Amino acid sequence: MSRAARFAVPIVLAVCLLALAACAPGVNEAVDVPAPGGERPAGFWLGVWHGFIVLVTFVISLFTDSVSIYEVHNTGGWYDVGFLLGLGVSIGGGYGAGRARS
Repeated sequence: MSRAARFAVPIVLAVCLLALAACAPGVNEAVDVPAPGGERPAGFWLGVWHGFIVLVTFVISLFTDSVSIYEVHNTGGWYDVGFLLGLGVSIGGGYGAGRARS
């Protein structure tokens, strides 16, 4: 691997992590409060996305109060289903646990 490639890989990874963090769920201050500006609550597809980026948002949430791993202003069951689906995809689910080892 060339010297330029070794330098570029960490920069590209950092930019990707920042881009993922920009889509993270918000802070947990708005429990039972309507969203500002008439925003629609997070639905199934945002639940899938938030579940998919949960590892990144968890690490960021350790260092800041403005990011949480779960969107409070959501549609309920469908957001939860999407979140669990995205979570299963991002951390691998139980696929490897059920396979027989040889």
